[in-house]
Amino acid sequence: MNPINHVAIIMDGNGRWGMKYKNSRNAGHKAGLKTVEKIIKETIKNNIKFLTLYAFSTENWKRPKKEINYLFNLLENFLINRIDELDKQNIKLKIIGNKQFSKSLNKLLIYSEKKTKNNKKLQINLALNYGSKIELVNAFKSIIKNKEVINIKNFTKHLQTKNIPDPDILIRTGDTNRLSNFLLWQIAYSEIFFEKKLWPAFNEKDYNKIIKKFKRIKRNFGGI
Repeated sequence: MNPINHVAIIMDGNGRWGMKYKNSRNAGHKAGLKTVEKIIKETIKNNIKFLTLYAFSTENWKRPKKEINYLFNLLENFLINRIDELDKQNIKLKIIGNKQFSKSLNKLLIYSEKKTKNNKKLQINLALNYGSKIELVNAFKSIIKNKEVINIKNFTKHLQTKNIPDPDILIRTGDTNRLSNFLLWQIAYSEIFFEKKLWPAFNEKDYNKIIKKFKRIKRNFGGI
């Protein structure tokens, strides 16, 4: 059976779920946060050490300002109310992406990372204002600036996921079959699962079904 160290998730479908069931995209984002909490618990139960969640992409700035503000307020409230609990659960929080938010949110993100930096049970990588293309360009710039040899080893150490194993599994909910500029380098050999359910409807049973399926897959990595 295949071991699982790292699961990455594109949490797609919050807005559509909200419009369908609550006539509000923001209601979908709020419901999606409950799903996040369920999946964190299930990840710990499965003894998976890394969970990367695509929360806000570099392209998401195109959304209405009111929706963006709601998303960030939701995140601020979650961290204010839950960071102590995450710390007690031995969960580490790491932000990947560029911290170009309000002063209060930036301060809270830095505080949350610092508070949980020594925790070992689970590392949650929260992708905020993240875009893989920008990450790759910046990695090349760093190599050139440092006058390093361009090879896979040197390139990898300049990514924001330095010291994090590549995802074994990539899950995208929302019945959309694309990668949306997410971890393009890191998922070269990830097993990809496209899930029809919208993110707020995704549950522990769905998650464990994917995990069980992954464990049965024969992974050759280019071999036979």
